[in-house]
Amino acid sequence: MAEKLLVVEDVDIVKLYGINNVNYNFIVSQFPKLKIISRGKDIRVIGDDVEIERFESRLNIMLEYLLQHENLTETALSDIFANDKNFETGNNLPSDIIVYGNNGRIIRARTENQCKLVELYGENDLLFAVGPAGSGKTYTAISLAVSALRKREVRKIILTRPAVEAGERLGFLPGDLKEKLDPYLQPLYDALNDMIPQRKLQTYIEDGTVQIAPLAYMRGRTLDNAFVILDEAQNTTLNQIKMFLTRMGCNAKFIVTGDITQIDLPFKNDSGLLKIRKILAGVKNIGFVDFDNRDIIRHPLVKTIVDAFEKHEEKTVKQDKK
Repeated sequence: MAEKLLVVEDVDIVKLYGINNVNYNFIVSQFPKLKIISRGKDIRVIGDDVEIERFESRLNIMLEYLLQHENLTETALSDIFANDKNFETGNNLPSDIIVYGNNGRIIRARTENQCKLVELYGENDLLFAVGPAGSGKTYTAISLAVSALRKREVRKIILTRPAVEAGERLGFLPGDLKEKLDPYLQPLYDALNDMIPQRKLQTYIEDGTVQIAPLAYMRGRTLDNAFVILDEAQNTTLNQIKMFLTRMGCNAKFIVTGDITQIDLPFKNDSGLLKIRKILAGVKNIGFVDFDNRDIIRHPLVKTIVDAFEKHEEKTVKQDKK
């Protein structure tokens, strides 16, 4: 006699169990050989190993269906059990929807270039997304990574950034190395928190399914079966970006994001992101997406600020030439 505890974190438990527990009662009826005990989001299953495995398989299908459709109908529930493993959960989402986030939140490509990034993702193993702040480069990339993990296309997500100071001094920040570096990585945590329940994200981080680390930690690794995102790539040198790209292992997807107007290196011309496009031009299975001010989806003032800085820089360049 085996026993297993399953925790439901991705969906609203009421939607899974149905009004007056109609879905729950149906599910239990399909497993007469199991003792199923539900306490909120915890489901304790007792019985034969094979039956427990079958129950967990069906539960994962139901959760995936709920994440994509936000409602588990009696018809869908019947089909899940009637068609065994051949049931289609609906992985072919509408073209602009990338993944369902927490509480049924729909995360979709909202601009032309975000849609282009999603489209090119299906055709290329390495993508570069370059553009201004607030254009959704990193957020779209992370949503693609979460989608790939849920569909089991990859086994882990790795997010990395170069620890380059934007006017601050890393050494003067309080705490140990992790506490010093976490502020640089916080935007990546923020995006993940929109898409993965906090408790499950913590588990993923603890078991290595999700890894968030400074770029220097990538040296010497081979990243197999992984979706890897290098953020803030404008602050890498050419050698650093070469080191990162050569980490690509089997069944890996890489996305590099950056904003060439926000280079924090001592000498801007040292940015590897400025040079890499010319080096890799024409290489098969590599795609480039250029985001612009039309893709900015933060507060309307962000677009105005970016436009104002661009005009200021153009004016400065003209004055310097005189």
